[in-house]
Amino acid sequence: MKSWSIAWKASTKPRKQRKYRYLAPTHIKKRFFSAHLSKELREKHNKRNMVVKTGDKVKVMRGQFKGHTGKVDKVDMKRMKVFVSGIELQKKDGSKLNLGVAPSNIMITELKIDDKKRSNILERKNGKKSP
Repeated sequence: MKSWSIAWKASTKPRKQRKYRYLAPTHIKKRFFSAHLSKELREKHNKRNMVVKTGDKVKVMRGQFKGHTGKVDKVDMKRMKVFVSGIELQKKDGSKLNLGVAPSNIMITELKIDDKKRSNILERKNGKKSP
């Protein structure tokens, strides 16, 4: 049995599409973590979406915490969730539980650009040459 196949992506069966996302290798899973950029960032960087990284400031667009803004604390590739500061659930015993948000349900409002690879991606997209 194959552990993963690119052909599953083309299938119309939901079962195979879920299997494609769940069993994908990390270099493919990274692409699933892209989120829309805000209008200001979109105009500035000439790019519609980017991969979410720890340290980015994001706004939740869907769900129980819609409208909440915060910094990305953690990105969990295994569970396909992004953990944002301030998004917590109160349990019955009073303890707090960090709640993960799907990357498709957030919008990046401020990028953390101290990463050289990320800044090169943005420069490449704008047509500037990197030194």
